[in-house]
Amino acid sequence: MKKYIKKIEEIIKINFKNKDLLIKSLTHKSFNEKYNNEKLEFLGDRVIGLVISKELLDLYPEEKEGIIDKKFSNLVNKKTCRDVAVKLNLKNFIRIGNSFKKAKMLNEKILSDSCEALIGAIYLDQGFAVSEKFILEKWNTFIKKSKITKIDPKTKLQEYSLKKYKKLPVYKTYKQTGPNHNPIFKIQVQILNSKKFFGFGKSKKIAQKNAALKLIKNLGEA
Repeated sequence: MKKYIKKIEEIIKINFKNKDLLIKSLTHKSFNEKYNNEKLEFLGDRVIGLVISKELLDLYPEEKEGIIDKKFSNLVNKKTCRDVAVKLNLKNFIRIGNSFKKAKMLNEKILSDSCEALIGAIYLDQGFAVSEKFILEKWNTFIKKSKITKIDPKTKLQEYSLKKYKKLPVYKTYKQTGPNHNPIFKIQVQILNSKKFFGFGKSKKIAQKNAALKLIKNLGEA
């Protein structure tokens, strides 16, 4: 067990005061029903969210809240945590039950949860400053890659309508043409005091998006 702990500490470059916390953070419930990383994962998720939120506000002080929120969603999710876990090679250290050992690869959830749990353990053992430094270092590549996120037309129209009129846009299916296996939808959208605009698409979602885009352009908000 000492070698196991030492290898992990060398990878994360942190020497734990409480070694049990480190072990627990990488223990899946299939390995031990009572002694596992579920609560640490819950805590780690919140710590990551706080650190990334603070970093995004520092990096983009003039950016709109909607854009910041989109960036946050791209950085704080199961996929990104999984990618960090892969970079740290956590799959070789996660303690799992025999049923999971037979699988060729650990699933995304186990890897991402373990990453969050590890960060939760770092926070409890080392405090916020060390946790923040660790997260920003491991998320650095993803933060650099984050580009200005464009809000999709439906979301943009919804935000506009709610802010100005406290009401949601109204969408109606105007017409459906073509065969069932390849339909074309015509969707109508309208907000308070606006004209009706129509969008076409091979799905209702696409048609709604196209209709919303036309209305946004008419409002001069595109």
